[in-house]
Amino acid sequence: MPQPGDEEEAVIVNTYSPLGLPIHPVPIDVTAYGHRTPNSSIFCLPPLLGALLFDNTDSDARDHCANERTFLSYLRLSVYMSVVAVAIVVSFHLKHEPSELELKMARPLGIMFWSLAVCCLALGSGNYIKTVTKYSRRAAIVQTGWKTQSVLTIIALSIVGVFFVFKFFRWQEVG
Repeated sequence: MPQPGDEEEAVIVNTYSPLGLPIHPVPIDVTAYGHRTPNSSIFCLPPLLGALLFDNTDSDARDHCANERTFLSYLRLSVYMSVVAVAIVVSFHLKHEPSELELKMARPLGIMFWSLAVCCLALGSGNYIKTVTKYSRRAAIVQTGWKTQSVLTIIALSIVGVFFVFKFFRWQEVG
């Protein structure tokens, strides 16, 4: 039985298996590569499916968790919008039978929501990759920018616009 003063080397077994694949890539120590890759992303380092290991100094763990939660929020919004797009294309009608105008509007509205869902997913992925790359370089990070603000403004305006379209149809139906 080891005593408190004894020095023993701990053997770490790599059990990381991305996507359930039976491969075990070696984790990447980001602090070793962070300053050597000024023009490339930390995600492009081999092995491509390896886990990224960061030093936990200051508030790094909290910042990484916040970055992952932000990406998951973008992913959730993208999934919601793609479900709405499919629902609009499949059954866009306010009465028992869809009118001619509703049939004409279903496909463009569905395509609009699906393209916004793809834009939202691309925006979230880009922000996540950019932020992790800057974390690896120990650079200051500002999460917002004109791309983020413009895409989210377009998403908000399209949701409000579709609400008014639905309200207009409901008003026409009643009146």
